[in-house]
Amino acid sequence: MRKLKFILSGGGTGGHIYPAIAIADELKKRHPKAEFLFVGAKDRMEMQKVPAAGYTIKGLWISGLQRKISFENFLFPIKLLSSFLKSKKIVRQMKPDVVIGTGGFASGPVLKAAQKRKIPTLVQEQNSFAGMANKWLAKDASKICVAYENMNQFFPEEKILFTGNPVRANLIDVRSRFNQAISHFKLQPGKLTLLVLGGSLGAGKINQTIEENLDFLIDQNVQIIWQCGKLYFETYSQYNRKKNIQVYAFLDEMDLAYAAADVVISRAGALAVSELCLVGRPVVFIPSPNVAEDHQAKNAQALESAGAAEVILEKELHQKFKNKLKELLNSEERRNQLSENIQKLAKPKATEQIVDEIEKLIRKK
Repeated sequence: MRKLKFILSGGGTGGHIYPAIAIADELKKRHPKAEFLFVGAKDRMEMQKVPAAGYTIKGLWISGLQRKISFENFLFPIKLLSSFLKSKKIVRQMKPDVVIGTGGFASGPVLKAAQKRKIPTLVQEQNSFAGMANKWLAKDASKICVAYENMNQFFPEEKILFTGNPVRANLIDVRSRFNQAISHFKLQPGKLTLLVLGGSLGAGKINQTIEENLDFLIDQNVQIIWQCGKLYFETYSQYNRKKNIQVYAFLDEMDLAYAAADVVISRAGALAVSELCLVGRPVVFIPSPNVAEDHQAKNAQALESAGAAEVILEKELHQKFKNKLKELLNSEERRNQLSENIQKLAKPKATEQIVDEIEKLIRKK
């Protein structure tokens, strides 16, 4: 069989990057001789995370529109044109069999360039409210893989496949790595571990709440793994000096962090929700209110309605945080109940299903 070629594009946040890497890893497992190229946005985190995963990446001069009037918004049409011209060159030179987009502004020009050349494209949408780039690409996409039902409000129904979100393969069966996790993070085996996640860039309100309640949390006899985000690390790294607290800008060993966790505090982005369902950890979601259509709150409340998570809205943190955490940390029965219910919602075969569709597109050519 001839050597297959794939271009993957998605970035800006871990929520777009890691699904693309998961898809590439599954493709590579099935087609070890295949050629892979990632395309991302210059100066964004994909330019570090993708090479760390073993793949080549090229950067485009592209960024998203700002919500307020800014010089960056005036530059947007120029950046888009520049990125489209570079994408045309990349696609023309590589001649990929399929181009895969997982969201983020860099994916728009790349997939559009492929669509102009009649190359099959697959769009993967992680959220319940579709991103701007994916909506722009939908009309000419060959297949659209989604993680939520009722996505026909954004995409042509005949192109939609409900697969769930692709997640990193090393998150399957993290429970078996408990002892390794304890050793890696130098934790005390008999003490509960609280894992705090604010997303790749960090979450200011979550960090502020943890800082305000550190003494209370330590009084609950827990040890804390606190991923505060690169934007906040300088502010909160001082707490590494305190006993039972570990502060990180970013966690590369997410499998071990999940393996160690007895309770998780997290945002409710699509990737975080998918990963937490898969690893089956009791979670308190604090959804970001600063997202389109308030989709994080909707994600979190859907799990809460299924008895699979606790939810505290940002505006309720001052009133509810201590009581909610104390109840959960002191009730093994409640933790087990949440863990069992959230794992029922997992879609562990999502990555395989998406790659099955990519292979179908190749066979149709």
